[in-house]
Amino acid sequence: MSKNSNTSGKGKKVWILYFAWLVSVIATLGSLYFSEIKGFIPCDLCWFQRIFMYPLVIILGIGTFQSDISIKKFVLPLSIIGGLISFFHYLEQKVPGFGGIKPCVSGVPCSAEYINWFGFITIPFLALTAFTLITISMIFLFTKKSTK
Repeated sequence: MSKNSNTSGKGKKVWILYFAWLVSVIATLGSLYFSEIKGFIPCDLCWFQRIFMYPLVIILGIGTFQSDISIKKFVLPLSIIGGLISFFHYLEQKVPGFGGIKPCVSGVPCSAEYINWFGFITIPFLALTAFTLITISMIFLFTKKSTK
């Protein structure tokens, strides 16, 4: 009976990995849509967010399809750092005077808002949401008792 419990527990963890992978794929395709199809030029902070999101597609994909939950130790730092960059970028867009702390010096200013749905949803907000969902998923994998 305990063997079935372990299999069931690992199955739930694989679904959590699959969810996190799906979020990373949607976020990556969304960023590519905005830049390649809509023609929005990414600012410096957008590039840093991409640097932390794009590898997650590969890492989470491999972990998901091999049912390897040990990849959580690689995913969590990337998602936390990427989320912090997204949060900083969102503050730079939405908090008056905050953008003066580190202005972008070349290309598109980081305070530019290509989209502003419902008055608060911007591209960094979407990235922050994705990083947050991935981070929470990885925390669930850490908090549940390991079945190895």
